[in-house]
Amino acid sequence: MVQPTEALRHPLDPDPVRSTKAGAVFGLGLLAAMTGVVVGGIVPATVALVLARQARREAYASGGFLTGGLWIRRGERLAWIGVMLCIATVVIATVIGILNSADPAGVQDFAPGVD
Repeated sequence: MVQPTEALRHPLDPDPVRSTKAGAVFGLGLLAAMTGVVVGGIVPATVALVLARQARREAYASGGFLTGGLWIRRGERLAWIGVMLCIATVVIATVIGILNSADPAGVQDFAPGVD
């Protein structure tokens, strides 16, 4: 007896379609990773993470007729990379600012000519 290679589908079932939000999540995640260093990457990263959550819920509710889980995961990873780059940039800028403000170059706290 020959086993069917595909699961039988009901004729009224819709065709599987890639979620449009999955593409948007990936695009926003990529934008976040590319602009994370200039701190503006936090905005597309946040939007990508919110859309990823919505896309994941819609894909689950569709019963397998919405695809794009791989694009969602990749977009989320890129968004988190953008967030981490933004945080690293803020921390480095803060440390540089503290070190520059603590630099006594050009500041004398004693009278000139006194050793």
